[in-house]
Amino acid sequence: MSSKDESIFSKEALLSTKPGKDIVKQALFKSKGYKLFDKYKKEAEEEFPKFTKRFTEDLLKEIKSDPNPFETQEKFAKEVGSTEIILQKSQIDEVKKRLENYETLLDRVSRILNSNFVKMTFPVFSALYDASTQYFGDDNDSKKKTDIIDGHIIAIDLSEPMDRIMDKDEDVEFLDDYKLMNPYILKLARDKISIGGKDVLEEFERGFKDARVGQYVDFKLKMNPKSISEEEMIQCYKKYRAVMGTAGKNMTLARFPLGEIFYLGMAKAAESVGCGNEIEDSIKNKFVKVPSWPLYYTFLTGDVQKGFDFTMKKSDIYLGEARLALELLPESFSHKDFLEFLFLTVEHYNLYWFNRLSKEKLWKEFESKIPQ
Repeated sequence: MSSKDESIFSKEALLSTKPGKDIVKQALFKSKGYKLFDKYKKEAEEEFPKFTKRFTEDLLKEIKSDPNPFETQEKFAKEVGSTEIILQKSQIDEVKKRLENYETLLDRVSRILNSNFVKMTFPVFSALYDASTQYFGDDNDSKKKTDIIDGHIIAIDLSEPMDRIMDKDEDVEFLDDYKLMNPYILKLARDKISIGGKDVLEEFERGFKDARVGQYVDFKLKMNPKSISEEEMIQCYKKYRAVMGTAGKNMTLARFPLGEIFYLGMAKAAESVGCGNEIEDSIKNKFVKVPSWPLYYTFLTGDVQKGFDFTMKKSDIYLGEARLALELLPESFSHKDFLEFLFLTVEHYNLYWFNRLSKEKLWKEFESKIPQ
């Protein structure tokens, strides 16, 4: 879930898809949705380096102040249900000493934040929070807004090092560092999210639990790809749905009905992005991702190309459900145009990578690497 290819939003790339052309047209005529999106994007670009600094400094304090890092590791392993994502006791002192250097820790934090998905959630959460503040008539509390957004970005970011540890396909030389960092990342997320109150923290905990279920099913299917089923793929996608849906709900401080509408919109949009991400990863890795919707549909049809065709249809279904959420918003909702524009970027992202795949014609190479 970590696209790093920014060229997909270049003018040339945008003009290669129908939704991309719509984006260019809206930019040209300065539509309300484009202006809002551009405003929050520019604010986020300015704020993101400050967030990175806050995150690193807070993480460093947690690492340095922990009197018993081995106990911290064991508790984390018990909570997430896996000992594969923690360090051996004999490794801890060396790794801890290395990460107590600010520049080293900043490098590791920057690596796991180097994701378009993480960066693009920043302006989205800010817009959702502002929309909720306006809808409920809340006082403007910039400190609370920063804490709630930071907490959820940090929580989303936790999936990056955890996925890299399990997959062992990226930043291999830094995996031990990530193992030490993970429990402190989770603690930071909880501390900041708790500023929103009991209901907000409870929603986060439910979402985090669901996301762990998704990651477990994902890992299990990697060991036995042929056992893949629709129900298991739905379970796998909890890692998208729970994380983004819960964050969307918590931007309203978990208040009904807006929180439920934001949950639906963000959860389904994230699942749609998940389909595009599977297509992108398959192109870059030159094999069909395990597990994934393309693999599931390939097994069902016996045809790799059809597997990806059906995945695009699946992404459209998810996005259709996300757009359904927009129809549930109150009349004259302040940020509806922003969300419409956001979902247009999701549609472009998915179609861009599908078109790239169709041009590159990797079907035979994919077929030769399908798990038997």
